[in-house]
Amino acid sequence: MSSPQRADRNADSPQRAVLSLRERKKAKTRRAIQEHALRMFTEQGYEATTVEQIAEAAEVSPSTLFRYFPTKEDLIVQDDYDPILLAVMRAQPPELPPLTAIRRALHTAFAQIPPEGLDEVRVRMSLMMSVPAVRARSLDNLLTTVDLLAGVVAERSGRDRSAPAVRTFAGAVLGAMLPALYSWAAADGTRSLPDLIDEALALLESGLPL
Repeated sequence: MSSPQRADRNADSPQRAVLSLRERKKAKTRRAIQEHALRMFTEQGYEATTVEQIAEAAEVSPSTLFRYFPTKEDLIVQDDYDPILLAVMRAQPPELPPLTAIRRALHTAFAQIPPEGLDEVRVRMSLMMSVPAVRARSLDNLLTTVDLLAGVVAERSGRDRSAPAVRTFAGAVLGAMLPALYSWAAADGTRSLPDLIDEALALLESGLPL
């Protein structure tokens, strides 16, 4: 076995650097594929744009594209925000109630998205609302997000992530966010996305008074 000192040296080894470079290249390729896809969907329409056209624009083969995005719908549905949101949620002070922690974390995370990132989110949300196949595929993504959110809630509360109360809580948070996301995507941009989401979660936190 390697000693701790040797293990530390190995952490900065050329092999690790090569792996890191490979991961960066993969992330860059994935990003390029999705950017070309969203641009072409906007310019040509979802149905009129083929996977082959997207692959050609991104200078990859269709088989490579499908390694990153298993379906055409995933080019719209998938994003890189879940790990970021989870990290921000886990960084919240442990004494905060779960909903307060999530509300603060989401406002912080969404406020950090640059304008070009928000433009992309708006395009994706618009396609999710207007393309039936994408809307159906987005349900799987929402269920995955509920599972991830339930995991964070379970960590903070000391409950099992499969407990009905935990999963219901996670579903309620996501359910409160969705109308805010869709309203923002369909509006003229006069309201900021972080403010709309925070307003929705504030209503949830206050018990949804009507």
